[in-house]
Amino acid sequence: MIKYLAAYVATLLTMAALDAMWLGVIAKPIYQQGIGHLMAVRPNLAIASLFYVLFALGLMWFAVTPDGHGTGWSKTLLSAALFGFFAYATYDLTNLSTLRDWPVGVSLLDVAWAPW
Repeated sequence: MIKYLAAYVATLLTMAALDAMWLGVIAKPIYQQGIGHLMAVRPNLAIASLFYVLFALGLMWFAVTPDGHGTGWSKTLLSAALFGFFAYATYDLTNLSTLRDWPVGVSLLDVAWAPW
């Protein structure tokens, strides 16, 4: 269990550091030029944090420990549902945290629908 927790924390910190460098330095002027009119004045850090926590779980499931979850149809169905959940959560939580007036209801519907 400690091994998985350490892997999760390392995944979370690495992802957050790389994303901060990308969003805060490298791509910031590109995004401001292309979608600046849609961007929130300040990102919603609570929603952004939720995204990082969930996405790191997705990385753990699909990339870091993909063979540690059993085999067969049940694993395949669960993995497919989780992939949809993490993909839609990425899109919607990112929009909620960075775009002005993004509707919460749209995000909730998208994320709830994704696993099905």
